[in-house]
Amino acid sequence: MRIAYYRVSTGEQSVESQRHAMGDAFDKEFVDEGVSGGVMAANRPGFAALLANVRSGDTVHVYAVDRLGRDALDVQTTVRHLVKANVTVDVRGIGPIAGSVGELVLAVLAQIADMEKARIKDRCDSGRAAARASLDATGRTQHGKASLGRPVREDAAKVVEWRRRNGASIKATAERFSMSEATVKRYCASMSAASDVAV
Repeated sequence: MRIAYYRVSTGEQSVESQRHAMGDAFDKEFVDEGVSGGVMAANRPGFAALLANVRSGDTVHVYAVDRLGRDALDVQTTVRHLVKANVTVDVRGIGPIAGSVGELVLAVLAQIADMEKARIKDRCDSGRAAARASLDATGRTQHGKASLGRPVREDAAKVVEWRRRNGASIKATAERFSMSEATVKRYCASMSAASDVAV
């Protein structure tokens, strides 16, 4: 059976470019959207489902080694596990991973993916440091925002209290305060956690 695995790190990204590049001649697809490559493969919902469904003789196709993950040891362990189960791992542009040469190629590419993960972290850390410095110096980040992170739309306690008092749904509360349902859920969860700590 030909199986495709796609992964993107954020919810704003789409697997469509990977799907388009790899074609659509697959019997099954497994997808992880909004899941970092730093999360171990077996802990990702889509990849865990792939592991539960893959059988001896199957071929797992991936767009690139870094789609399997950005932790070199995890990628190598995952591929070894699949190969040991008589599952071929086929990386677009490289081909099937098999034998000692395939292991060597995989080790190098997995290490590069791991290095890229470290570079991404360094870039993010540098960006946050620049934003903090600008915020301290000017009251605004280098991009003109008034704070780091998500902007605070409303006081969480006020939103949660209004919802409780009115018996309102998440959706109705989001509409009332002109915010996303995810923000209302986050506010409710934070207030619930705060009240649990206070008890």
